[in-house]
Amino acid sequence: MSASFRRKPESSAQSANQKLDTGFRRYDDQEASNYEYASADRTLMGIEQEKARALLDWYRAMGVDEAVGEEPFDSFAAASLRQAPRQAPELKMAVSPPRVAPRAAGATSTRRISAEVSTLLELQELVARFEGCSLRRTAKSLCFARGSEQARIMMIGEAPGRDEDLQGKPFVGRAGQLLDRMLAAIGLSESQVYITNTVYWRPPGNRTPTPEEIEACAPFLARQIELLSPRVLVLLGGAAAKTILGVSEGIMRLRGKWLNYPCAGRDLPALATLHPAYLLREPERKRLAWHDLLMLKAALAAETTSQKPETGI
Repeated sequence: MSASFRRKPESSAQSANQKLDTGFRRYDDQEASNYEYASADRTLMGIEQEKARALLDWYRAMGVDEAVGEEPFDSFAAASLRQAPRQAPELKMAVSPPRVAPRAAGATSTRRISAEVSTLLELQELVARFEGCSLRRTAKSLCFARGSEQARIMMIGEAPGRDEDLQGKPFVGRAGQLLDRMLAAIGLSESQVYITNTVYWRPPGNRTPTPEEIEACAPFLARQIELLSPRVLVLLGGAAAKTILGVSEGIMRLRGKWLNYPCAGRDLPALATLHPAYLLREPERKRLAWHDLLMLKAALAAETTSQKPETGI
């Protein structure tokens, strides 16, 4: 029995081919659409990643270096809720005392307490318990000092940074490492100097300390200088020089000459120089700092040989 085959009409074959072409075109269109959607998704993901990266950079600049919860918390909203009940009464009973008065009283009390401590260790313990400086609430560690308590040289900077906050010691980051190399260049090491700052806690985001924060720590620092009783003060940067000496001139006018700091009935020789962090940003200024260091070295050498230096050390 023989099989019979019949060829489809030409029109029927063309119709089948058209269906196949239409199907392929639909498939291609769908694939193209899927590709466009995927590309759009990747673009959106890239934008979101850039936003997230920018947000993390902003957090880092503001001093945020630790996550404290799994869910976001709106502190501003919470603060407004806490303040709402207090705003309603609007206490207008009598003439309220100015806000400056409590700070002045607190500063006077701190000076009196600071004068009562007789050792640097007692002073450090007192500072660790002190709650009158707002920086304590945002910092991880107290950065009281590093170096030798028998040092002839006391160095004072502006404020601790991130590395200092983590280690609990002043000048241990990049600026501190440069300072150590500068001291080594004139034959000094950490065991021969005593280093601290005008404030003992890191300001958020490494910002400049406010006058109120500096004022809160000033009595402790004054007592710290008295207890150490160094032969020379080295003031690192314009902020420290202005705070310690009570002057308004910039560091370029103050550096390169011997100044005086009244301490316990005597004038303590003080030398202002450029801050190591500034030298990291402006390395061409290192020659000026080197000149200041040579002045310090000459003064120490003159004292060692019992010759009266020009500084009066």
